[in-house]
Amino acid sequence: MTAAEAVPAPPPRDVPRVLWSWAFYDWANSAFTTLVVTFIYGTYFTKAMMPDEVIGTAWWSRAVSVSAVLIALLSPLLGAAADRAGARKRWLALSTATCILATVGLAFLAPGDATRAMQALVLFVIANVAFELGGVFYNAFLPVIASPARIGRVSGYGWGLGYVGGLVCMALALVGFVQPEVPWFGLSKEAGWNVRATNLLVAAWFLVFSVPLFLNVPERRKGPMRLDIRGAVAELARTVADIRRYREIVKFLVARLIYNDGLVTIFAFGGIYAAGTFGMSFQEVMLFGIALNVASGIGALLFGFVDDRVGGKRTIQVSLVALLAATLLAVWAPDRTWFWVAGILIGIFVGPNQSASRSLMGRFVPERHQAEFFGFFAFSGKATAFLGPLALGVASQAFGSQRAGVGTVVLFLGVGLLLLAGVDERAGIAAARTAPVAGPVA
Repeated sequence: MTAAEAVPAPPPRDVPRVLWSWAFYDWANSAFTTLVVTFIYGTYFTKAMMPDEVIGTAWWSRAVSVSAVLIALLSPLLGAAADRAGARKRWLALSTATCILATVGLAFLAPGDATRAMQALVLFVIANVAFELGGVFYNAFLPVIASPARIGRVSGYGWGLGYVGGLVCMALALVGFVQPEVPWFGLSKEAGWNVRATNLLVAAWFLVFSVPLFLNVPERRKGPMRLDIRGAVAELARTVADIRRYREIVKFLVARLIYNDGLVTIFAFGGIYAAGTFGMSFQEVMLFGIALNVASGIGALLFGFVDDRVGGKRTIQVSLVALLAATLLAVWAPDRTWFWVAGILIGIFVGPNQSASRSLMGRFVPERHQAEFFGFFAFSGKATAFLGPLALGVASQAFGSQRAGVGTVVLFLGVGLLLLAGVDERAGIAAARTAPVAGPVA
């Protein structure tokens, strides 16, 4: 019996229990990005763990940058290794457990000296890298469990649940730990214990809501969990050597590389722009961020059905045109009212952009290379993510205006839109269906 013949038949697709179990992993892991990376712990670190906010922000940004480099380097390699071994779920379990344990560790590092601050940064980098690598293995299940006719809405379910789950967890953190005079469980506010305890909430949330995936989402092949670096490198080399077969994937990832830089910049500087240009308070910025997340979740859920009807490419194009218009409106906005309108529009179309990007990649990936190619997908999201923020900073300083800086986002979105026009979705899907099945069955 040959290796190819030994591969069992794929599990049935579009099974509701499997689809929702998969989507709830987005609900589970979004607590980490919402609370640890964006809203609560990152802010706490810059204010409490370092001598002042300027130094804290500088070190936090370095940790984020180190994470991005490690993710870009490791994602394709580990994705290829997981494909070869047939152990995607176990790699996902390992990355999930690593993220959870490192997040728990953050809760027990109280402010003190520089050593504790550096320990916290190391734990954050470990947690963040594990989180993103988990996304590679998680996304690889999408084209396995969802048919091409439903992959758009299933991806949308995940993104929508992710936005809502992150907000629900953040609401629990604020109501139960951060804001009350007496936090839940009688936690002390001394040394920020009540704020650090939100990391325990994140860990518990991630653990509990990821269980359905591990119970209900099938692994097509079950091989030993091993890290075959030499084999993974050889697999990557074969993919690169046969790059002409995957030209639509390459064109799509290059386009995403550019327009994603614009999205990264919006996420990183939206609150800063709101406060600096429109004088919003911290509470108003938080409310603005919550509204954007709600709008993004609704947009991802609704446009998933559009994706399945018109295709991933057209859905991304519609979202980019809308994001271009909304960004121009945000640059022009004479007052807060117009800025709020622009922000809500951005939120509505950011969700579909992210969801449709994932589903289009899912349509393009060849059989038994899902994790490897979603590793390249992760690479395209991190490799040049510094360019957008850099361009915004240079333009803001050169013109003495945040509006000029935000205007650079239009360039990234516009160039990405133009490059996306060259992607042939039908050809990409056809290439995935005819790609050779390579790699040993472990």
